[in-house]
Amino acid sequence: MTPTCRIHITGASGSGTTTLGRAVATALAIPHHDTDDYLWQPTEPPYVELRPPELRLRLMHEMFIARGKWVLSGSLQGWGDPLIPCFDLVVFLTTARELRVQRLRAREATRYGHDAVAPGGARHRDMEEFIGWAAAYDEGMVSRTLAKHQAWLAALPCPVLCLDGGGVLAELAARVVSVTRAQ
Repeated sequence: MTPTCRIHITGASGSGTTTLGRAVATALAIPHHDTDDYLWQPTEPPYVELRPPELRLRLMHEMFIARGKWVLSGSLQGWGDPLIPCFDLVVFLTTARELRVQRLRAREATRYGHDAVAPGGARHRDMEEFIGWAAAYDEGMVSRTLAKHQAWLAALPCPVLCLDGGGVLAELAARVVSVTRAQ
């Protein structure tokens, strides 16, 4: 039986999709890609200018979609629907809001420096706006929400594996690898 080779891992910001995507790709010895690398123009500071959807999709096709084996992490809900037929498996991570916010705060401090994101810092306001957006995922008051994600998942033609993103990374990766080899 041929193992699943085209895996999309998605969930709320801070749920652990990129971390799990890297771990699964490493375990399967296949390339890992993240939607943020295609969604955003390379800018300094990063994550301020979106690429047009058609350019995102074109870049993804040029870089990896045409290849047979890969893991894609992150959300492409809405703009990435043309990629849905490419997925062999979608993994959906649900993670408690408190843990997601904690992870995001730590990530922003690592990315920009503690002083930059602290009150009065150059990135503090941007970080707080981002954290507010990410924390609202569960209530359905922002562009990416749990309800929208669940509706998107329900319409997928491939298997969907739901996991708790607060679990132990090695165990989560082993579960995904096990499912891919069983299909």
